[in-house]
Amino acid sequence: MMKNEQKVLVIDDEVHILHVIALKLRNAGYNVITSQDGRDGLELAQVELPDLIITDYQMPYLSGLELCKRLRRIPSTEHIPAIMLTARGFALDEAAMLSAGIELCIHKPFGPRDLLRRVDEMLAVALV
Repeated sequence: MMKNEQKVLVIDDEVHILHVIALKLRNAGYNVITSQDGRDGLELAQVELPDLIITDYQMPYLSGLELCKRLRRIPSTEHIPAIMLTARGFALDEAAMLSAGIELCIHKPFGPRDLLRRVDEMLAVALV
C-alpha cells in the first residue's frame, strides 16, 4: 500500500488543531478525513475504514475513549489503531488505553512534526 493510499481519520472539536493536523498529514501524503465530534467520528470510521485514527479525548457527544471502545466492538473497525490526544496533565489508565486499542497518548500542546513522525512510524508497518 502506498502512503497516499493510507487513510487517517482525525477527530477533534478544536477546529484549529484539526486544521493543523490535517494539513500536516496531507502535506506528508496521507488521505485525511476529519470530524469535529465523537459521534460523527464513529460513523465516519465505520464508513471510511481508516488505517489510523487520531482522536481528542474530550469532545462533545462521545469522548475519544468511548469512541475507541465502541470501535473495538465492531468487527470491521476492531483492528484500527488509535492515537489519543489529551490535555497536559491528564493521564489515561494504561489498561483502558489497551482495551480501547489506543496505541499512543500524546499530550497537548504537541509538535505537529512529532505527531507526523509517530503516525509515519505506526503506519510504516502497513507499507511492508
